[in-house]
Amino acid sequence: MCGRLSQYSGIHDFVAALSMPNALANSVGELPLERYNVAPSTQVALLHLQGDLLHADLVRWGWRPHWAKDRAAPINARVEKVAHGPFFRAIWPHRAITPVDNWFEWVDEGGPKKQPYLIRRRDGSPVLCAAIGQLPDSDEGPGEHDGFVIITADSAGGMVDIHDRRPVVLTPDLAREWLDPATPKERAEQMLLAQGDDTDIFEWFKVSMNVGNVKNKGEDLIEKVL
Repeated sequence: MCGRLSQYSGIHDFVAALSMPNALANSVGELPLERYNVAPSTQVALLHLQGDLLHADLVRWGWRPHWAKDRAAPINARVEKVAHGPFFRAIWPHRAITPVDNWFEWVDEGGPKKQPYLIRRRDGSPVLCAAIGQLPDSDEGPGEHDGFVIITADSAGGMVDIHDRRPVVLTPDLAREWLDPATPKERAEQMLLAQGDDTDIFEWFKVSMNVGNVKNKGEDLIEKVL
């Protein structure tokens, strides 16, 4: 996953896709997000549970432990290592969902620049990406070290031609189980390794080269080009 996504739906559209009956504490806002070119290190809408309350917060995309100051904050975590490696140990228990409308990858097709592709669900519904992070606390408020990473797995099928890694995408049922603090860590790991959505639920197509510049923000960035 190259590290660019879109969140243009409203937070209530994302919550509706999750189908959770919990009351919502929404600090993101009521209007459509209208963000078509979201880059790492910026604030991204995230869903997480605190007690019985579902929270929608803006959290920085990227995180590193306090002792890893000699490297940039990763934005992704490999599913093969995330549950057992020391780097993400502190945040592995703190699970979240990053709901997106699509994400982007860049492919070397022999031209002077890599060609960007947009990837989304074929049915147009939100993509529920498994994430972990240092998340805002409703009592203490946002913290300066808050951040999150999206968990990625090997691609399969035709998507390998676009990129060898992709987000672990969960069905609404699995996403609710993933968010539930009562879900054992062993079960959470098994869900990531074996039960993410198959590649065939996605479609992908070429989009404008303009998506490569994070200063470009318009809706035209998600339109198909020939």
